[in-house]
Amino acid sequence: MEQTEIKGLKVLIMGLGLHGGGVETARYLAGQGARITCTDLRSDADLEPSITALEGLGIQYVLGGHRKEDFDSADIIVKNPAVPSDSPWIAGRNNIETDISLFLKASASPLLAVTGSKGKSTAVTALHHILRRKHPGAHLGGNITVSPLSFVHELKSGDPVILELSSWQLADLRGRDILHPRIACITNLMHDHQNRYDSFDEYEADKTIIFENLKPDDYSVFPDDGYGGKWSKKSHGTSFLIRSSSPERTDFRGAYLDEKNRGWFISGSDSGSDREQILPEVLRVPGEPFRMNLLFASTMAKLWGCGSDMILDAASDFPGVPYRMEMFLDAADIKYYDDTTATIPEAAAAGVNAMNRPVVLIAGGTDKELDFAPFDTAAVIPKRIIMLKGSATDTWLPRLRSSGVEVDGPYDSMEAAVAAANRIAVPGDAVLLSPGATSFGMFRHEFERGDVFKAACRSLVN
Repeated sequence: MEQTEIKGLKVLIMGLGLHGGGVETARYLAGQGARITCTDLRSDADLEPSITALEGLGIQYVLGGHRKEDFDSADIIVKNPAVPSDSPWIAGRNNIETDISLFLKASASPLLAVTGSKGKSTAVTALHHILRRKHPGAHLGGNITVSPLSFVHELKSGDPVILELSSWQLADLRGRDILHPRIACITNLMHDHQNRYDSFDEYEADKTIIFENLKPDDYSVFPDDGYGGKWSKKSHGTSFLIRSSSPERTDFRGAYLDEKNRGWFISGSDSGSDREQILPEVLRVPGEPFRMNLLFASTMAKLWGCGSDMILDAASDFPGVPYRMEMFLDAADIKYYDDTTATIPEAAAAGVNAMNRPVVLIAGGTDKELDFAPFDTAAVIPKRIIMLKGSATDTWLPRLRSSGVEVDGPYDSMEAAVAAANRIAVPGDAVLLSPGATSFGMFRHEFERGDVFKAACRSLVN
């Protein structure tokens, strides 16, 4: 969509939000000469940071509710990804865009696109960390709370763009033929967002949009499991599989971890004789989930053309991602980890299993209509589980107590939960926030939950 196509148009931004996507969309469109109205169900007090960031751009606001006349008179409606396509405000309209679709129309940069239920943010951040060794102009955006519209004018010819895409962002691109990645990756598929979908099949279908437009000279990267095997047959690109153990097949094409947790890449060109190491034995963050995410990233970097030595060096000093198994504090030999983005039971289990020391776990929150059985095996690992109040906790707590694990709470504040964890933790332990549930109710979003957790920990130990 060229500037001449936007100038003078009436644009309605539905869902200004607080994560930056709405702000960058408004700023981009204002720069293109559009007449912009932002509408959001939240109040001006709730959205104050976003409104302040847009001062001086002549934007009108309709807050605390929506008005039908604003939707009817708009030339373009740009919706937040969290707004379902069947919302009565936009259902049946053919003028719907998102910040991702606007970017894809405006940019000719080569794309590497990544989705997955969990791990995608770590994978894309690690991939960006590696690619910048080869391409200093590489950019990262999407679901990782950086709108690609914030850097669309900075891109130079050949600069690769890495997009992290959620199932909702992908659903908004279905059938539009504007997403054409050179490399498409799905890190995994787990039960998530079942409060938004009628079935798990629908959720999977949205994820697979990421590779629907691949061509034979493109690449797809999948886990070596039942889903990855199925997707490999559907993908028109050349598929590479990622696994946590040595492959048994001689025709394997992809990457794997050996018995020393080193990562190896096999192009499949000569029945395994082309093996190259792309992941070192020692990484800066513990746990197999982190290591597997880096293996996905290193594989994509290899397919992009990065050398194995450069990949190994970059992977060895990758520090991880804030809010995702982030070790932010070490006080009196108690290590504190923020894993607030672990919003499903499987992710909380992975966080607990990643610990290489005794752990006091803080968990619980708001329900997404998920099954908590995937946490059952991990439930016996923590010294104590400290629960936060919420609808997920109401469902989860009886299950934990019936299994005989040590549980405290639920607590109605993060500060109280952290204080309880600190009373239990001793030198040599870890205190881990890995909730296995969403943050809504007690917090505006999971990042605020992580920030409050970190502040509470620092306050107690300082």
